[in-house]
Amino acid sequence: MALQKQERRERIKKRIRKIVFGSTQTPRLSVFRSNKQIYAQIIDDESGKTLAYASSLEKDIAAATGTKSEKAAMVGKLIADKAKAISIEQVVFDRNGYLYHGRVKSVADAAREGGLKF
Repeated sequence: MALQKQERRERIKKRIRKIVFGSTQTPRLSVFRSNKQIYAQIIDDESGKTLAYASSLEKDIAAATGTKSEKAAMVGKLIADKAKAISIEQVVFDRNGYLYHGRVKSVADAAREGGLKF
C-alpha cells in the first residue's frame, strides 16, 4: 500500500513539474513533508540553486509547542521572511505531489500572509 501511495505521489509530482518552473524573477517554493517535519525551499531552476530554506527543525520552531499544522504555518512565515530578506516577492508554488490541504496549505497560507505572492 505504501509503495503504491509513493508511486502515485511521484506521478503527480512529475505532472506538476512539467508546468511549474522557477526562474530568477519568480523562483519555485517547494514543500516537502515527512511524517513529523516539514521543509520549504525557494529554488531558482535556471541556475539550479536553492536561494532560501526553512524547516520545522529550526531552533525557534522546534522549541515551540503546537500541532504539526501550526508548526507548518511557522515555517511558511519564516520562508516568507527569508524571501523578503533576499528581495523575492513573487514565487510559484510547488506542492510536490501532496494534496493541497493540511500542512501544505498551512505553509502556503502563512507564506502569503508573510507577503509572498503566488
